[in-house]
Amino acid sequence: MAKSKFERLPGFRDFPPEEFGAIKNIFDAWRTVSNRYGFTEYGGPPLELLDLYVEKSGPEIVNQLYNFADKGQREVSLRPEMTPSLARILAGRHRAMPKPIRWFSIPQLFRYERQQKGRLREHFQWNVDIVGEEGVNADVEVLAVGLDGLRELGLTHKDIVARVSDRKLMAEMFLVVGVLPEFISQVFSIIDKMERAKVDHSMDRLCSEANLKREIAEKIWEICHENELENFQKEFKKHKPIIERLENLDRYMEALNAIGLGSYVEFDAKIVRGLAYYTGIVFEIFDRDGALRAICGGGRYDHLLELVGGESIPAVGFGMGDVVIGELLSIKNLNRTESDKVDIFIVILEENQRPLALKMAHQKRAEGLSVLYSLKSDSLRKQLEMASKAGAHQAIILAPKELEKNLILVKDLQNGEQEEVRLDEFI
Repeated sequence: MAKSKFERLPGFRDFPPEEFGAIKNIFDAWRTVSNRYGFTEYGGPPLELLDLYVEKSGPEIVNQLYNFADKGQREVSLRPEMTPSLARILAGRHRAMPKPIRWFSIPQLFRYERQQKGRLREHFQWNVDIVGEEGVNADVEVLAVGLDGLRELGLTHKDIVARVSDRKLMAEMFLVVGVLPEFISQVFSIIDKMERAKVDHSMDRLCSEANLKREIAEKIWEICHENELENFQKEFKKHKPIIERLENLDRYMEALNAIGLGSYVEFDAKIVRGLAYYTGIVFEIFDRDGALRAICGGGRYDHLLELVGGESIPAVGFGMGDVVIGELLSIKNLNRTESDKVDIFIVILEENQRPLALKMAHQKRAEGLSVLYSLKSDSLRKQLEMASKAGAHQAIILAPKELEKNLILVKDLQNGEQEEVRLDEFI
């Protein structure tokens, strides 16, 4: 076979049927669980004004985007994420909508990044958001959706874990131990990369970038590695804002236990999410073995519409990419790759039978079944081989002698059994 002179772009994927089956399996699980929880699917354009992303993330984001000037000389970009589009869509219509708003989407996203394990320059992402509800029950619901989306694919608490924290709680504790308010965001940014960095490097950054004394930096380190909420309650018992956030987090954990997801969830103070717009409980989902990067990340962001110049409105949500999930499913031998099967293959032994075959195919397709037949004259053996390769469940054989008696042959291609059926009973 001649090789095309055009190669696939770096960081992008092809999806021939045998590989599309695997990603379709993921999409089906996402949609099934979203519908189960009462979320409505939405979409948006793959191309947005560049300023929409700059407004949210700052000018440095431009280096990660597929951006250009269109023929109208507008600065635009392929979407790297869905949240800004969600904010733009809701900005003009949310007032007239009943709350809470429960939406989900499965967009294809694009980022001009260095390729690495679990990260490409395009991927599909499951976005789930509850907008207009500030209570902790919305936070619980969102994490439950994400975990159930993974459980639907066959993963269990032995395979995955949700590591949970609270940015507002952490900020209050950092203020108490001596971090100045204007340096809180820098501290979060450093903590977000703490697990992937050497201890001395993180400590040096806390001192230099967050303007901290060494003893305060060491206290930050201590807080980030304390995973027992009871110890925080003892240490900060005189600080009401901290106690209130701890009680809120307790309610969150208790609710997850009540719905049977407690074994999937752990408190981890180092989970702070790098993006500044998160305002409360945050989480990331990982494989238990720690072999892969984060599967999912999300949390509360109560300034959603402020991204597009609107008023503040509470929101909580997550994004879950398909690339890491695909890798994990392959590791766990849970990656289903089968494409859709064919219900019926009609075997035409003589060309004068083709009008009848076409009639039968049309009728069965109208009933919702998938039907194939050979587009040219072939032997019985070749047509049965075609049926088998197509994964057909059943072959309908139009044999001349049987047709004279108003009969057709129905062959079960799974067990090889064959029987005569009256033609008028079939159509």
